[in-house]
Amino acid sequence: MNNNLLFDFTVDKPAKTVTITRAFDAELSLVWDAFTTAELLDQWVAPKPFSAKTKYMNFTVGGKRLYAMVSPDGQERWALQEYKSITPKTNFKMFNVFCDKDGNPEQHGSDWDYNFSEQDGITTVYITVYNESFERMESLLEGFKLGFTSTLQNLDNLLADLAKK
Repeated sequence: MNNNLLFDFTVDKPAKTVTITRAFDAELSLVWDAFTTAELLDQWVAPKPFSAKTKYMNFTVGGKRLYAMVSPDGQERWALQEYKSITPKTNFKMFNVFCDKDGNPEQHGSDWDYNFSEQDGITTVYITVYNESFERMESLLEGFKLGFTSTLQNLDNLLADLAKK
């Protein structure tokens, strides 16, 4: 595993965006699958000790993913993602919002834009998250950064395991 991979987390408060750039020691197709396949997403998107479970996922334009992060004592926090555009192996965009277990959304969500590129077996993912509410973004920022950083480490471990197979 390469421990010198790029990681950048930048907050632009006036633009209400968070930009995350992260490199992975894996081929593009494997990283793409890890971000777009329910079976793989459930193995890395929840920061430990939480786990993730997908109720349903339809990775097509207009399709949705309903999933929960589950605490060790069984409490569930649900989120709904709607895919806005998909360019295979290069980019996808989605709207993400917290919701109830039936997918009924809360008031505010965020737009996510994922871009993927590979050079010499290193895949870099560029993620921009736009929040319509500056106050919402600020209230979630510290926990989001810690949780997201932890999940990316989970993904590093998963990619290393998958590469061995």
